Amino acid sequence: MNKELANKIFITLAFLFAYRILAYVPVPGVNVDVIREFFNSNSNNALGLFNMFSGNAAERLSIISLGIMPYITASIIMELLAATFPNLGKMKKERDGMQKYMQIIRYATILITIIQSIGVSIGLQSLTGRSGEQAIMIDLNLFIAIAAFSMLTGTMLLMWIGEQITQRGIGNGISLIIFAGIVSGIPHAIGGTIDLVNTGEMNFLVVVGILVVILATIGSIIFVEMGERRIPISYSRNTLMQNQNKRIMNYIPIKLNLSGVIPPIFASAILMFPSTILQASTNPYIQAIHDFLNPNSYLFNFLTFLLVIFFAYFYASITFNTKDISENLKRQGGFIPGVRPGESTANYLNEVAGRLTLSGSIYLGLISTLPWVLVKFMGVPFYFGGTSVLIVVSVALDTMRRIEAQIYMNKYQTLNAVGL
Repeated sequence: MNKELANKIFITLAFLFAYRILAYVPVPGVNVDVIREFFNSNSNNALGLFNMFSGNAAERLSIISLGIMPYITASIIMELLAATFPNLGKMKKERDGMQKYMQIIRYATILITIIQSIGVSIGLQSLTGRSGEQAIMIDLNLFIAIAAFSMLTGTMLLMWIGEQITQRGIGNGISLIIFAGIVSGIPHAIGGTIDLVNTGEMNFLVVVGILVVILATIGSIIFVEMGERRIPISYSRNTLMQNQNKRIMNYIPIKLNLSGVIPPIFASAILMFPSTILQASTNPYIQAIHDFLNPNSYLFNFLTFLLVIFFAYFYASITFNTKDISENLKRQGGFIPGVRPGESTANYLNEVAGRLTLSGSIYLGLISTLPWVLVKFMGVPFYFGGTSVLIVVSVALDTMRRIEAQIYMNKYQTLNAVGL
């Protein structure tokens, strides 16, 4: 293995190890046992989803218990604003403007983290354990100040770790942090399954069936995530002569799943949040609504399927800007055979992307509802859910592509150095 590639892999692993160490550093003044007991009783709602993405840091109320989600939230808000306001979108495309754009995201992350940390601190005031012990062991005002500062520090450290992995390591740092958080909980889930088999609560044949379903799910995700439609591109003779020493892409790759893992995350968070809030009420009507929105209900999973499809179309329209692609293609002297440059090209690409997004959104919807099928009929732990598997497999594929690209780049540099 090339020394440069080995160093990048080592740097990535070192930063991920530091991330896992931070997950075990609790906020001062909190009773960790009460927090863990609370999350154990809410493992099947929005809190369970949040705890999974934080790598179980939330159930310890670690300084990174908010995870990288404030940064992701700020990034998504900025993406939506950039798509809505042309000036902000233009800033994002410029080299100097991109630095300002990222700085705005960092400031937005700080604001979101402070608001969330204060909200969490105030919410813990009424939290008690089974024996009546309080979750907060010091003065409330002092705890709010300490918790806000600690969580802000932790989130900024996570953001810095993610940026360092992206710049100096292998892969996307933010995605790898989420990946590491989910993977860290898999051994515990496997251990829980083994305990169920040993105690006779789960049949061994059910475990075999679970493994078959998981392997089939992973295979399906790999097949779809690597699938793409390649639109052929032709260039004028003058363009080819001017760029004869450069590689010109002769096709436009359009992925089957243009929106990635964002739709399942958004859909789950939106639907689980009301269920988590309403469960504290004793009103019979509110309790009826809570029962309908229970993660184990048919209605909840049907709504999840519909919301995933909606967000898949919504986010694909943001990430795949056909107008910009057609303008860049026209500027480079390229065109799609049989399609006029300009608006006709944009309309053609929109039509192709729309058909692909339909298939991709249905695929995401099926993957997102798979956890419910497994939990309802097989009693599989939450970490074997479709959304978590989708994130893990997608990040692993992206990291492998980057490692492969690094290997090829090193080979080309070696060939250039020897004059071949």
